[in-house]
Amino acid sequence: MLQVTVAAIFFIPFALFSRRSWRITVEDFGTIFIVALLVIYGWMYMLLWGASQTSPIDASTIATLGPVFTLIVAHIVTPQPISWIKSFGAVVAIAGAMVLLSDRGHDMLSSTTEAFGNALVLCAVVAIAANTVLINNQLKRYGSLTIMGWYYIIGFVMVAPFFWGEIKGINPLKLPFGAIMELCYVIFLGTILPMWLLYVGSANLTAVHTALYRYIQPVVATILSLLRGQNRIDRTNIAGAVLIFTGVVFVVAGNIIRKRLSAPAESPAIGKSHSAEPPNDSRHEP
Repeated sequence: MLQVTVAAIFFIPFALFSRRSWRITVEDFGTIFIVALLVIYGWMYMLLWGASQTSPIDASTIATLGPVFTLIVAHIVTPQPISWIKSFGAVVAIAGAMVLLSDRGHDMLSSTTEAFGNALVLCAVVAIAANTVLINNQLKRYGSLTIMGWYYIIGFVMVAPFFWGEIKGINPLKLPFGAIMELCYVIFLGTILPMWLLYVGSANLTAVHTALYRYIQPVVATILSLLRGQNRIDRTNIAGAVLIFTGVVFVVAGNIIRKRLSAPAESPAIGKSHSAEPPNDSRHEP
């Protein structure tokens, strides 16, 4: 509720006072509504719920599956052939997620196991992958700030009736100073800034860069969780991480190969066409 409220205060003015908002069609608004559901409940809520049930290392490792599920969702929305390299990478990466979900044989349906938390984080990753595919055209038409403003207009209306009671009786001044600082970090630097940078960066970066930057997340999460004594690394973490990272590398490699094969080959005659033509003798022209 705090995340959505603060983000709404920040982003909603960009939607209400943007000239582009008045040009949004009914069809585009329907897409924005669906994507708002994916962002608010699919990504933000599922991620927080899952993170409270599992370890930071597992959660951040599963989060690197974004490129894999983006590939799958894009194929479902716009069916097109997938190379064997991408297919192999997707299978290997999902196998890595299954290793983490198995939780050493514990019941994944039990809400007290790390496997259940990992499953929630996986749902959040699928939701944000679907979001990036579905909203791509609208981002180009109306801009990231306008779209995000409408996200949180819709999101606040969807969340407030159910969760406003959770925060209205809280006095933040009674919290320890360290807790207030961490809460501010989550709300501002962990919600507003990364959501905006995600859309701006997606419009200017290739899938290769995006996938490489995702590898920073589990590294930082592992270091911080170990320093804070929140987690320890075991064979399950290592096996799942190796499979997921390997799979994402194959998916990214498939994108590189596809782009290189689809790029038009440069003709050796380019730049020499004028010298290869016979000179135009204009002396006989009137």
